[in-house]
Amino acid sequence: MDANNFEKWFLDILNKLEPGSVAVMDSAPYHSRQVERLPNMSWRKEDVQAWLTNKEIAYEQSEIIAELLSKINKEKFKIKYIDYIANAKNVTICRLPPYHCELNPIELIWAQVKSYIGRKNKTFKILEVRNLLHEAIKTIDKNKWLRCIDHVIKEEEKMKELEGILDTTTSDPTKFIISVSDSSDTESE
Repeated sequence: MDANNFEKWFLDILNKLEPGSVAVMDSAPYHSRQVERLPNMSWRKEDVQAWLTNKEIAYEQSEIIAELLSKINKEKFKIKYIDYIANAKNVTICRLPPYHCELNPIELIWAQVKSYIGRKNKTFKILEVRNLLHEAIKTIDKNKWLRCIDHVIKEEEKMKELEGILDTTTSDPTKFIISVSDSSDTESE
């Protein structure tokens, strides 16, 4: 998968979603292509200045590249293409934190699909795998989706509870002590 193929697929999906829908995505690089490349230290000074001029950001000719780059509000200009096209269709993108696939119901669905294929695959030929993939996808119904969504909601609740415990524990530094000594380093009495 790459950004171009994902974006073509996602445009098709966007046309099927109702306005006001929410699409959940992980942090895969092809979900995160920027609408525009932001200047960085590898750019020539003249190119950074031209970019700033184009964005109507004031600068001094004498400023070095690092000073020019510090004028850029990265959050304002760091727009992901997927977010841009979704916003145009009144669809919100909800991005999952990195390394938290347990918060994405599609991961549970894919696990079911892969398990189905693994159990039924006898020849390990691509044609059989393709046919099994289509069969497996047909087994995914509304109820399976709802169970996966319920599971993710429970995971979110567990994480919120753990976050509350951590906040309570770390809010009073006297309750949070980490000992770094090794028992072999201590003298016995």
